[in-house]
Amino acid sequence: MFVGRKKELEYLNELYISAFAEFLTLYGRRRIGKTELLRQAFKDVNHIFYSARECTDYEQLTSISEKILGKGRRFEQWEGLFEHIGSVAEKEKIVLILDEFPYMVKGNPGLPSLIQNMWDHQLRYTQLKLIICGSSMSFIEKEILSEKNPLYGRMTGIYKLGELTFDEVRDFFPAYDDEETLMTYGILGGVPHYLLQFSDKNNLKENICGAILNKGRILYSEVDFLLRQELREPQVYYTIIEKIAMGATKLNEIHTKTQIDTGKLSVYLKNLIELGIIEREYPVTEKVKARINPRTGLYRVSTSYFEFWFRFVFPNLSELEEGLAEEIYEDEIEPNLSDYAGKIYEEVCRNLLMKWIRTEKYPYRIKRLGRWWHKQDEIDILGFTKGNYIAGECKWRNQKTGVKVLNALKEKVENNFSTEKVHYYLFSKSGFTQELLDSTDDCVHLIEKFKFTEF
Repeated sequence: MFVGRKKELEYLNELYISAFAEFLTLYGRRRIGKTELLRQAFKDVNHIFYSARECTDYEQLTSISEKILGKGRRFEQWEGLFEHIGSVAEKEKIVLILDEFPYMVKGNPGLPSLIQNMWDHQLRYTQLKLIICGSSMSFIEKEILSEKNPLYGRMTGIYKLGELTFDEVRDFFPAYDDEETLMTYGILGGVPHYLLQFSDKNNLKENICGAILNKGRILYSEVDFLLRQELREPQVYYTIIEKIAMGATKLNEIHTKTQIDTGKLSVYLKNLIELGIIEREYPVTEKVKARINPRTGLYRVSTSYFEFWFRFVFPNLSELEEGLAEEIYEDEIEPNLSDYAGKIYEEVCRNLLMKWIRTEKYPYRIKRLGRWWHKQDEIDILGFTKGNYIAGECKWRNQKTGVKVLNALKEKVENNFSTEKVHYYLFSKSGFTQELLDSTDDCVHLIEKFKFTEF
């Protein structure tokens, strides 16, 4: 089942219909859906799709040769392969996809130089659409895309593939209601491979116990598998990520919880940020210069499934190894799901509000939209431009949101910002009290669950 990726498919189609040769690097985390996206985009056009393996250079060239020429036939050198592709592309449009390209370079470090030479002297004058693809984030960014790499400056496109949006995830589970979809998105994020492990024929407990907490299932060992592929000291990183997932968000808090020297800790955190596993979050009003200091901002796990795994699976691995999936769900996960969902709800509301703001319907051009905090005050959603502000609160709880929430939000804005005009957005899982409904004006917008009528 292929869901979403409309924007990405449009981008790849534009690349294909271009009258010029194109050279694209498409990369992203494992399981993010790169391969399926490329297959979907070029399924109806002339293309060669080769998925590299971890093998010797001789075996690699033999394998791709047979893909192009047929069984038992082989190019003697890589130059001959690209000369052949170039000669075909002189006469007709063709797409060549080299999936898991880092494996090819590992077997033949000189391959980027060879492709650079072929591109400069032949391929860029043809109708070739060359796409290299990879899952090793650090290798792609530090090697292929760096200035020292021979391919630097040759590419006509670089695309880092992210997770599916909440709206796209909803299409995976048409039988789910809003709450079930939000929880599923909060647990699995927008990673297609993970989403396919759940079924909307099962309730949340059945999916979590069956697909995550059950030893032997893909999601049970997924995080451990991915981290061991990317990191040299996995156990140290496990400790750091677990503490962040459990709420240690400041550098000194992480140091206290892990007892790792702050100098080394900063390096470990930097590595995790580069891999896209954690990120540093700042108040939306924070200026760029203030973000240089590693002691500023809050650290958070940036991938939903990693956060869920380190919060609920990793601390209970001993019990899960004994087959106590239901007990762990009932004792450790179920009582905390509502609080867990609250943070996800904030993120979804911010993203959907920004989606609307970027349309022509909104009267102001909001430059930034994000979370804000200072001392004891915190605002879930804050956006601003030239004295015009947006401020919002998101309440995922089993009671209606009332006037008290609106007044508290107004007070925080008035105490911290000099404003000409503010639009207030209140998002609520359970709706709003009649008192609040009766007291709103044109600057107060009430949105129940995900019923964005303004969109």
